Amino acid sequence: MNDIPDGPESESSRWPIRVWPGVVIVLLVAVAMTVPARVAPRSMLHFYLLFLGPVLGSVAAVAWWAFAARITGRDRWLFPVLFLVPGVVLGATIFQKKAMVVPIYGLPLELALWVGWLLLSVRMAKESRRGGLMLVLLTGWLTAAQLRLDGTDVELVPELRWWWQKSAEELADAERAARPKGKAEGSVEINSGDWPAFRGPNRDGVLTGVKIDTDWAANPPKLVWKHRIGPGWGSFAVVGNRLFTQEQRGGDEVVVCLAADTGLEVWAHKQPARFEEAIAGAGPRATPTVHGDRVYAQGATGKLVCLEAATGKEKWAADLVADAGGVVPQWGYSGSPLVIGGTIVAYAGGPDGKGTVGYDADTGKLAWAAGKATDGYASARRATIGETIQVLMVSGYGVEAFKPVTGELLWEHRWQTKGVNRVTQPLVIGDDVLIGTGVGPEQGLRRLRLHQGKSGLEAAVLWTSRAMKPYFNDGVAHAGHFFGFDDSRLCCVDLETGQERWKESRYGHGQVLLLADQGVLVVQAVDGKVALVDATPEFNELGKFAAIEKKTWNHPVVARGKLFVRNGQWAACYQLK
Repeated sequence: MNDIPDGPESESSRWPIRVWPGVVIVLLVAVAMTVPARVAPRSMLHFYLLFLGPVLGSVAAVAWWAFAARITGRDRWLFPVLFLVPGVVLGATIFQKKAMVVPIYGLPLELALWVGWLLLSVRMAKESRRGGLMLVLLTGWLTAAQLRLDGTDVELVPELRWWWQKSAEELADAERAARPKGKAEGSVEINSGDWPAFRGPNRDGVLTGVKIDTDWAANPPKLVWKHRIGPGWGSFAVVGNRLFTQEQRGGDEVVVCLAADTGLEVWAHKQPARFEEAIAGAGPRATPTVHGDRVYAQGATGKLVCLEAATGKEKWAADLVADAGGVVPQWGYSGSPLVIGGTIVAYAGGPDGKGTVGYDADTGKLAWAAGKATDGYASARRATIGETIQVLMVSGYGVEAFKPVTGELLWEHRWQTKGVNRVTQPLVIGDDVLIGTGVGPEQGLRRLRLHQGKSGLEAAVLWTSRAMKPYFNDGVAHAGHFFGFDDSRLCCVDLETGQERWKESRYGHGQVLLLADQGVLVVQAVDGKVALVDATPEFNELGKFAAIEKKTWNHPVVARGKLFVRNGQWAACYQLK
């Protein structure tokens, strides 16, 4: 791998570079970025090395070139400058809102180009080799400057496009402008069969009183409509012939009402705000909540609004950041507002006992702030445990339970994730609570049993299992088993023991809901396909079809005989027989 001169003539015409240290550096960076993702996904080691691997590798590359590559004169520092400075400029300009793109993608690519060219050009004359290296490094960064990142998958594989290609958001804007307005007659009134909140009426992902034809080979779901939609990672709330969801439109977060039978827009409420990060991209993260004749929605920057459900007229607005003194979380505020006892409860993540907040549902005034919730992306959950109505909030701190009206702490279970997030919803099973996480050193699933202690309700750990490590994918309980995702694998565990019954990897980081009367799971796969799977201790897929395209992290909804699905680009409705 070394250019070793074999005479005076060779010394003058060749570039005698010691290349092998550069090859070692490239290999070590590749190992740091890939191996932890395989052996310990979502661990602190994985996250640290994903970022530090390229950074430390770049530092090592500069040291190699300057002190161990046999380079003299101005070339000793010229090429490190060509390697580093354009990346800094891109991070501060084009990729300013997604600066992590540069160390995670740009530096490894440039380092590979640098060492790769030296290996390929080993027999070239010095000036050709030198000029080629300069061209390779500059071309790498110039090419990067023409690309735009539209997010990544969970494994951080980027979704790229050229800057002159329209983004999915721009395509959605153009298509929306060409569509007619929709109509949804009548008042807003929640009835049986509606899906008025995140994960359904009870926020548990369970639908009862409904049976569908599960022979999708003979009777597949029939497309009713399919439209482009602006970026957003929440789901749908469904009341009558109205769909409520959120999306990004330029500099505005938008709560939108669609006609369920056509997908056409009935009304849209705009709130100036835009949150964007490198992995999920832009857009609100939460699902609106419909209660009575109002809809409550929380944006990714912490703006909370109350609107008339029929018209979209704003009744009041609040700001979680201003009211709780917190900061916008790394991935944006993601919790859907919970309406309980005349109070709107939301995760705030503020310091000094302001992790969870309650607002007066009629006026929007802050009623209380309490708890130690931090690094949380879950939604508040209503529960009745020991005959006590309470609000559960899961976060990186663990799980806390509050009185809905006053915010008084009823009980807590501390299970800290030590600086990384906890995302999944708590599951209530009688007097038990199931929580989990798929990141950090505390990965796993834990079942708590609540009992009456000397000072009130207390939580005892029944079991902790690493058979399932839910990342941001929620699960459901049925017939003594829990069905959810162990990272990227659909999984079944025994609720009595926490032991695994089966795992299946064909759906990626998907979402699931339960048709309880049939014991059937509706599984939203990460690639947009939707599958039916038996909710039994033995895996059995009943059917599958391609519903939408592109990365899909949003929860599916079944309401009034229809399946509603969406992601950051598409929304669609299918009739179920």
